[in-house]
Amino acid sequence: MNRPLIAILRGLTPSAALATGQALINAGIDKIEVPLNSPDPLDSIGRLVEEFGDRALIGAGTVLTPGQVDDVARVGGKLIVSPNCDPEVISHTHRLGLESWPGIFTPTEAFAALKAGASGLKLFPGALAGPAGLSALRPVLPKGTLVYAVGGAGPENFGQWIAASADGFGIGSALYKPGMTVSEVAAKAAQIVAAYDEAAG
Repeated sequence: MNRPLIAILRGLTPSAALATGQALINAGIDKIEVPLNSPDPLDSIGRLVEEFGDRALIGAGTVLTPGQVDDVARVGGKLIVSPNCDPEVISHTHRLGLESWPGIFTPTEAFAALKAGASGLKLFPGALAGPAGLSALRPVLPKGTLVYAVGGAGPENFGQWIAASADGFGIGSALYKPGMTVSEVAAKAAQIVAAYDEAAG
């Protein structure tokens, strides 16, 4: 089952990348983002792509410039996630044929992102908007627009977000924190997948 869950591995080190990636894929999470403010992120992304690129969508988060998009593309990353809505970054990502998931919070940002070629929208920070914020935004978005809630969305409230029309989620510290063992990550991933499956029915 291809679940709409993106694992956000902020702080991941290259030496832990493969074991962590394997644990996530085994649990049923096959979209993996390594934020660029992690240690040697391009090394981690390159290793993950080489090992799992045929069965997982691998890429970078906290991507702020077109140059960083190029860096991620060079190591084989296909997923570009940003905390903000920068049309230049989005359109460059789109031109390269990569998935672009910019952070948006307002209708203005949402429409600017879609116009620039975003694959989907990352409602961030989700904790501030809440499910009610997404419910209010949804009626004006073009039909079929994918919106993932990130920051404040997790196993304890998947159901509320899905009821508010969330298409998927980015999961960070609820799933991974630097220093966690692979078995801890595996246990968290299994819990999150089970909670999502239950909420999604």
